[in-house]
Amino acid sequence: MLPHFHNTLTRQTEPLKLLDPEQKKVRLYTCGPTVYDHAHIGNFRAYLFEDLLQRHLEACGYDVERIMNLTDVDDKTIRGAHAKGITLDAYTRPYKDAFFADCAALRLRPAKAYPEATDPKNIERMIAMIATLIERQHAYQAEDGSVYFRITSFADYGKLAHVDLEAQRPSGRVQSDEYEKEQIADFALWKAWSPEDGDVRWESPWGAGRPGWHIECSAMATRLLGDQIDIHCGGIDNIFPHHEAEIAQCECVTGNSFVRLWMHCAHLMVDGSKMSKSAGNFYTARTLMERGWSGREIRYTLLTVHYRIPLNFTMEGLESSRQALVRIDAWRERLEEFAIADASIKLPEKLGSITLEDFSKALDDDLNISAALAVLFEVIRESNRLLDTAAMTPQEAAATLAWWHRVNSVLALEPEAAQEIPSEVLELLAVRKIARAQQQWAESDRLRDEIAAMGWQIKDTKGEQKVMKK
Repeated sequence: MLPHFHNTLTRQTEPLKLLDPEQKKVRLYTCGPTVYDHAHIGNFRAYLFEDLLQRHLEACGYDVERIMNLTDVDDKTIRGAHAKGITLDAYTRPYKDAFFADCAALRLRPAKAYPEATDPKNIERMIAMIATLIERQHAYQAEDGSVYFRITSFADYGKLAHVDLEAQRPSGRVQSDEYEKEQIADFALWKAWSPEDGDVRWESPWGAGRPGWHIECSAMATRLLGDQIDIHCGGIDNIFPHHEAEIAQCECVTGNSFVRLWMHCAHLMVDGSKMSKSAGNFYTARTLMERGWSGREIRYTLLTVHYRIPLNFTMEGLESSRQALVRIDAWRERLEEFAIADASIKLPEKLGSITLEDFSKALDDDLNISAALAVLFEVIRESNRLLDTAAMTPQEAAATLAWWHRVNSVLALEPEAAQEIPSEVLELLAVRKIARAQQQWAESDRLRDEIAAMGWQIKDTKGEQKVMKK
């Protein structure tokens, strides 16, 4: 059975239909960050939904070729560079590096390529596309030297966002000389150089300038993935005008339908309100990690709500994620302690009332993460019950553990890499072990609290103290 996903273009959930179904190859383009600042958790909500999509498709045997762009030239990056008195590259490079570090902390699978808008190959592609659009009367140069896309030349403009082109026209009587564009909704393909741009400029047939935001993605997507792609993702704020403009540009240049499946995730709120710096509820991944939250806790929190449902981010939600991960870790450790290695072990078809394929089937249903996690926690509950009643064999434990590894290839929730325990903590653990052996429980508790104050948490098992970073 083919996976089914909601298509923004048709407003329907449809089976995945690929350009190359025999090879099961998926050409996937995902809009990346504008590198004028650190990416915030709203950005990462979109990137994690896309990561879940890629991981699920790969677990189902698809070959996913994902491209994620980096927008490193636009009004914001230019203003930031000028404010600091440095070059555009010097301004954006630290934010690019920080973005990749955050992606690694949140366990995003790397894309095949991260094209940058300022790459000469991409600039060349943008100029070539604009020249074609002008030649075909889809674009024109205005009096200020900028080049605009003529939206009245593309009858399908508005088909993705389902907007009425007439609604984009100005209301009331407007003098034409108040606008440099033919229509108020026409968008810039090439922005003529102005003094505010400083040294940010490229030569073109229409004079010095820089590309518009929309043409950047169209050029990078088609240059690296071809004239047609299978899936294009982003946040719902990208639908209009950005993705609408991408469709118009690409289809007017290539003459082909640009994207088969459009997928967009809903907004993220914080404590029920829109996230903003002025409201004091603005979070980046790194600010949360500086407060002690791990990358996988943030990942779990941003993944647990279906991508088309608005996510309300709270500190209580992060704490719930931490506890859920503790439960998963404890279950996995219990299986590992009981399981017996056997290469001939096969995955069980069922565990209690759950068919283990139900996890993949849930994600096949438009990435229904809630149903998928429900399967995981039902397996945890049932296998713990079987272990409690000695009704599970070591071989069955190993098979269940193998199922978890397959699930985790999609969720990426394994514990953080083991950290070296400081010598002072090891010394206290040795003293505490003696206290426990002598049943000096008050001293044992005191030492546990002292170790906790140093940032390490103890889990007592039979004859053993397991310690982990808090």
